Amino acid sequence: MNANFQHWLQQSIEELKAQNLYKQPPILRSPQGGRVQINGRWLINLASNNYLGLANDPRVVQAAVEASLKWGAGAGAVRWLGGTNELYEQLEQKLAEFKKTEAVLVFQSGHNANSGTIPACFGEGDVIISDELNHASIIDGVRLSNAKYKKSEGYVYQHKDMNHLEDILKRCGHFKKRLIVTDGVFSMDGDIAPLPEIVALAEKYDAVVMVDDAHASGVLGEHGSGTTSHFGLYGRVDIQLGTLSKALGVIGGYIAGSRLLKEWLINRARPYLFSTALPPAAVGALLKAVEILMTDPEPMRRLWENARYWKENLQRLGFDTMGSETPITPVFCGDEAIAQQMETRLREEGVFTLGIVYPTVPRGKARVRTMPNATHTREDLDEALGAFEKVGKELGLIGQWV
Repeated sequence: MNANFQHWLQQSIEELKAQNLYKQPPILRSPQGGRVQINGRWLINLASNNYLGLANDPRVVQAAVEASLKWGAGAGAVRWLGGTNELYEQLEQKLAEFKKTEAVLVFQSGHNANSGTIPACFGEGDVIISDELNHASIIDGVRLSNAKYKKSEGYVYQHKDMNHLEDILKRCGHFKKRLIVTDGVFSMDGDIAPLPEIVALAEKYDAVVMVDDAHASGVLGEHGSGTTSHFGLYGRVDIQLGTLSKALGVIGGYIAGSRLLKEWLINRARPYLFSTALPPAAVGALLKAVEILMTDPEPMRRLWENARYWKENLQRLGFDTMGSETPITPVFCGDEAIAQQMETRLREEGVFTLGIVYPTVPRGKARVRTMPNATHTREDLDEALGAFEKVGKELGLIGQWV
């Protein structure tokens, strides 16, 4: 191995540790749920995106088993080379019904969906206008395009600032195509994009709208179909990204839109063209998960009941939840060291959650991100609130930011 490279790696890791930015993933010894086992202890799980508890729902697990027994362990090929079995066709038809769009194309992940779709559709002579807090996968997709997009050149608008967005649009009439791209629900703050205003501006200035609904899928709208449904904007959003790995509990992502969009992406989206398809177990499980979402309102009801209770009581204790409107509930710390200390102390008190620091969020905006889900009992949440109150007092957070 190259000694200089190894030295650089070691030095860089030590710098991360010195800046309180170093992370190591905890190893779970149990399935996802309201509580998980880590290092021999059962902890209340507030770190998971498993919003509806479908990741280990017996119906979803059984569907995965049955698909594996019938179709095998793997797809065996990229989709256009023979990796698309009839389960894929059924899933895409069901998702299009779920989203009320003409068509859906499934990718191996939400990140792949963004990094494949954006550069396939926008390039030289186009401009991409992005919310400053968009997810990293959107940013990666934008960077892969040859379109204009840089913040330094004035194409990134201040978070949810519609006046700033319109100012940018006014300067972009000379581009061939204009894309406005936003998260539907912002993954680190839990707030919702002002989609009606974005769509109105797009229609005024002849722009395309793309919404990443990773954290709105299974959470907002009819049956959890996302922000387009939440705001009643059917037919007015050109490109919708959905995730299959959060509320749906499995793996993958998809793009919903017109039949022409799907046809183009099949031919030009590089992750679709050059990555092996999802295994049959995942596709079979997803078919069952979508069916549950569309027919059983109880998981979403429990999710929102728990989310409201959790938020109200954190705020009552004096924590700053940063204006969150969804189950994603950040607890603002500011300082990176405080966020890391809070994560450690909460785990000692029996609560599993994560400190979020740069580069996931800007420096000085560190927070502990909490995620109540449909599987939590009231006892789980009350016990966790007790831990937050104790640790918040120790670290001087309670009441400091309000």
